[in-house]
Amino acid sequence: MTDAFKQVLLARVYQAAEETPLSPAPKLSALRGARVYLKREDLQPVHSFKIRGAYNRIVALTGEERQRGVIAASAGNHAQGVALSASMLGIPATIVMPKTTPLIKVDAVRGHGARVVLEGDSFQEAYACARELLRQSGATFIHPFDDPLVIAGQGTIGREILEQLPDVTHIFVPVGGGGLLAGISLYVKQLLPQVEIIGVEPADSNAMERSLKAGERVRLDHVGIFADGVAVKQVGAHTFEAVRRYVDRVITVSTDEICAAIKAVFEDTRSIVEPAGALAAAGIMKTDLPRDAHAVAVCSGANMTFERLQQVAERTLIGSGREVLVATAMPERAGALRQFCAALVGDHAITQFHYRFRPGETAHVLVGVSVSSSADRGTFLARMEALGYDHTDLSDDEIAKEHVRHMIGGAVPGDQAEHLYQIHFPERPGALGDFLGTLGTRWNISAFHYRNRASDRGNVLIGFQADDRGALEARLRETGYEWSSLEGSPSVDLFLTSRGTGAWSRGQGIDPVPGNPSIPPG
Repeated sequence: MTDAFKQVLLARVYQAAEETPLSPAPKLSALRGARVYLKREDLQPVHSFKIRGAYNRIVALTGEERQRGVIAASAGNHAQGVALSASMLGIPATIVMPKTTPLIKVDAVRGHGARVVLEGDSFQEAYACARELLRQSGATFIHPFDDPLVIAGQGTIGREILEQLPDVTHIFVPVGGGGLLAGISLYVKQLLPQVEIIGVEPADSNAMERSLKAGERVRLDHVGIFADGVAVKQVGAHTFEAVRRYVDRVITVSTDEICAAIKAVFEDTRSIVEPAGALAAAGIMKTDLPRDAHAVAVCSGANMTFERLQQVAERTLIGSGREVLVATAMPERAGALRQFCAALVGDHAITQFHYRFRPGETAHVLVGVSVSSSADRGTFLARMEALGYDHTDLSDDEIAKEHVRHMIGGAVPGDQAEHLYQIHFPERPGALGDFLGTLGTRWNISAFHYRNRASDRGNVLIGFQADDRGALEARLRETGYEWSSLEGSPSVDLFLTSRGTGAWSRGQGIDPVPGNPSIPPG
């Protein structure tokens, strides 16, 4: 790794990238009881660290290679880094992006002078197209993370951190393919091996964590796309070896914890980072640090559409431990809600309340209540228990947070059986119609909920009336779309079906039953 360390020292990044500030984070520091700093890569010209590695790789091309141009496959930050770097060096650039890429990102890449090719509904399809164009043109492929010169370019962040904060004790780094983590760790550990390097991944995109546990690179069948900047199914060969040798540990955080970290960074900087850019801060927020620690969180990027802020805001309170989302039963009679508030809510604020009348003696209510801490949350739930309120804590139930709280209604009338599913499809014009066309008209749709998440994948809760469930699920498998049954989901059973009376559980929510796990996400 001596050569890799030398490559970081010789990296040529500052013609395109800037030395970003290391900003103190007073509120995060107070929260963790240690000194916390934010490495502001969101302030780069393309609002992401990716410009460093892209420029360092492209500037090293020979004269002949420059004439043939460069090709990259990316749906976001790497695309912009390659496009800007190539433009500055007068090199033709072609960027292959999935058709699902938000227009704001496509326009940004075109604005840097690159030719954009829209192909496929996923990164894998865009990557395959890029490799074919590469074969035809003889251009140079610029890998987003698994290239020694790209890794060296990202490693200049580690060099800056040591220069800006010589007494640093912990560095938290977002992890996707591993280029940023590899570059920082191989440089820092050569000079200050006592500094603890912690990688942070989303819990549903933890390719590096699982690879380290397996002792070899593993390929995930599916990755979550909330933090789309790190949604990588397999880490790089070069990056894995560096991480295995130099990184102390890799931890994971939930979607809610990422949202809470976006808010925390905003409160300290008044800047909004993207979900991937908040991973390191989320890692700090869930890690116990020594009181004398000087911890750095790398804020890796800020390329997020404005429309996505609503989704982030909805998840922030639960992610910070300041809200409990609970389903409860109360008598279906006048004054029951007032009695509930008087007995339980007290000084707590109700953050959301969802209810719809159904015949019967018991009402099912989905309620959000603000709490001051996880201990306060436990006290509140224990008080519900003591007062005899049947309840289920849905704070960790993804179906409740994504769909059910927006569609409280009860069971479908009639004698025909209803079956509820979650379907994922590529977020592009016509995708939903394509799915329904593939499915056919045999079954009546009895429930439907969709929200635009400003992401590359749509998420629909859909109900079908079908007496022959086996035939329905056989047809769902034939569509090629990823889906899962919501049979047994506590929030679905309580609020959307006729099974509500037997659905109470004082545990956590359960995961949907996978229906077609072998099919990769659209």
